[in-house]
Amino acid sequence: MKRAVVIGASGQIGRPTVAALVRDGWEVTAASQGGGRDAAWDAGVRTVRLDRTDEAALAAVVGDGCDLLVDMVAYDGAHARQLTSLAGRIGSAVVVSSVSVYDDGSGRNFDTLHEPGGFPAYPVPVPETQPTVAPGEASYSTRKVALERELLSVGGELPVTVLRPAAVHGPYSPLPRELYFVKRNLDGRRGRVLSYGGGSRFHPSGARNIAELVRLAAARPGTRVLNACDGEAPTVAGIGAAVDAVMDVETRTTLIDGPPEGSVGGTPWSVPRPVVFDMAVAERELDYRPVVSYAESLPETVEWLTGVLAGRDWRECFPLLARGYPDLFDYAAEDAWSGA
Repeated sequence: MKRAVVIGASGQIGRPTVAALVRDGWEVTAASQGGGRDAAWDAGVRTVRLDRTDEAALAAVVGDGCDLLVDMVAYDGAHARQLTSLAGRIGSAVVVSSVSVYDDGSGRNFDTLHEPGGFPAYPVPVPETQPTVAPGEASYSTRKVALERELLSVGGELPVTVLRPAAVHGPYSPLPRELYFVKRNLDGRRGRVLSYGGGSRFHPSGARNIAELVRLAAARPGTRVLNACDGEAPTVAGIGAAVDAVMDVETRTTLIDGPPEGSVGGTPWSVPRPVVFDMAVAERELDYRPVVSYAESLPETVEWLTGVLAGRDWRECFPLLARGYPDLFDYAAEDAWSGA
């Protein structure tokens, strides 16, 4: 039986990836910081604790060798070198990067998002050939580029598929953008305000669809870079309507033509220009087809979020989201703006 090692297996993308590989006939070792196990996994999945920074521990998990290594948590050149040092013991690898590596060709990128005039003007859709930021240690994006460059430089020794997801969604997310609509509905807020006319598009990447890309790449080893997104990029207004349908509520939406007014009208998807990625290469090279649409994936996300929030402060549940969007639920400002 083919043997796979999945690093970061207990995370949002790791959970469905382990399940997808098992269904495809792989014997899986699921490695994570806590050594956790998903209830949906087959009993044959082996779980191990792994400190990602411990090179000896990583080598021990790989052991005498594995046919596939999947890394969900690698984020810089040092992590890449950990993997390439094991090239002789790994058949092929799939490593998760990020669409944040892209530059618009004019020096605007995810690192300049909040600077005056710094929001990138990407082509629609963005192909994998789009320029990236320079590799380095300065930011998450530059570290991811360093990771990619190191991995791709040894393609002859270790076939590596680099996946670039966008706005990852699904259960177990540390940054669940859907919370914006779910919590409002749970709080009984039947009015919402959306900036940019509700037309903002920030391409989502379902965890189950990323897992499908891992499965397909594992079956066709090669050295490549692929965008890893859903089959569609709905507008923020469309996402809100889809969440409402799952939760069986009716809401009214007020649109602002331009940017948010203070905290009013801003959402985790609110962008002045579309951020949409081309999936043609994955479709051509791997015969990729999304296993689930955005709307089809929402019920499990809504159910998970509702359970996590029960009786708890959202900031306590999702500190990463709270740091990035501290005024996400500024109801007083919304009421003052609308005159309620």
